[in-house]
Amino acid sequence: MHVITPSPENVTASPNATMTALATPSRGSAELSTWTVAMEAGSTGPEHAISREQVWTVTAGTLEITCAGRTEKISAGRTVILPPDLVRQAHAPQAAQAHVAMRCDGLASVPGAEGTRVLPWAR
Repeated sequence: MHVITPSPENVTASPNATMTALATPSRGSAELSTWTVAMEAGSTGPEHAISREQVWTVTAGTLEITCAGRTEKISAGRTVILPPDLVRQAHAPQAAQAHVAMRCDGLASVPGAEGTRVLPWAR
């Protein structure tokens, strides 16, 4: 059993969101990664695709998630399952937080860009 406490060295801040790693392979998980996402009101993440299914549970506020051209408002207490390899984007019309779970080997890609990249908060 591993008990994980969030710490500053496991936080990744981008212009759109702050991701805090929880369960990851580098912190003792063998198969899954979990993290929290915090977005300020008006923030919009980049369009991207992830190679693995993700499960997002909004814990505060509301997120507008667009996946494969369909947009849904996901308010606190609701969960959205995002299939792998589909272009998605998150927008926070108000400050929002979510808990995300995914297999730990997921990779990100950006439409029109070559290659993939790892999600550092999921490793």
